[in-house]
Amino acid sequence: GLGVNEYLYFQVLSPGDIRYIFQTNLAKDFGGIFHTRYEQIYLVPADPPHACSDLNNGAFIQDQIGLVERGACSFLSKARVIQEHGGRAVIISDNMYDNDSSYIEMVQDGTSRDSEIPALFLLGKDGYMIRRSLELHGLPWAVISIPVNVSGIPTFQLKQPPWTLW
Repeated sequence: GLGVNEYLYFQVLSPGDIRYIFQTNLAKDFGGIFHTRYEQIYLVPADPPHACSDLNNGAFIQDQIGLVERGACSFLSKARVIQEHGGRAVIISDNMYDNDSSYIEMVQDGTSRDSEIPALFLLGKDGYMIRRSLELHGLPWAVISIPVNVSGIPTFQLKQPPWTLW
């Protein structure tokens, strides 16, 4: 329900240099949906970034949203690792850092497993720019608002990342 045309949006509130509205798409056949709008919640980059096993910073994921990178295991496996650490959702960014236009359809991995938390796919360029900003500022996480309803925002007021075209 809270996305537009299969897309779901979030806004980075801090750090200010990436204070944009980002577009994601939901996993096709696994994971949950957002029942709540989070006005301010942390987006925590997973350590290790692929989140295919136990996390070194799992305590920081608890009740927050995990940011992980594509690769090394299935999308569902990543969602389950974030869920097991108490995350409310997972945003999986493409591992192709120059990808600024191609969304991947995240599908179930052929096992009988599932995940209860929402799983979203983020363009590689967007994920890279978020992580880069956090590194430049020495921050362990970004503060975001999710989901954001963009249907009522006039196009000229949508603050999209300047490197990405929707």
